[in-house]
Amino acid sequence: MSSEFSEKDLIDLATMEMPFGRFKGRVLIMLPDAYLLWFEKKGFPNGRLGHLLNLSLQLQRDGLRDVVMQAARQPLRPPPHSAE
Repeated sequence: MSSEFSEKDLIDLATMEMPFGRFKGRVLIMLPDAYLLWFEKKGFPNGRLGHLLNLSLQLQRDGLRDVVMQAARQPLRPPPHSAE
């Protein structure tokens, strides 16, 4: 997996829901590790969903998933206005 990811990836992990399967409707970052490991073994879906599931597993391995989960629980704030 590429170790590169964007802010949009993190936002999508924290807001997108699993579209199918046993955990349909659960936000991607909240999927159980065993489910992500199963996908790793069987093959992640193609496209954006597979990228995000793989990223979620990598964040878990790097000990960073809790940070994203905590951020997901916080309301999004608009960027501060710059003084002109």
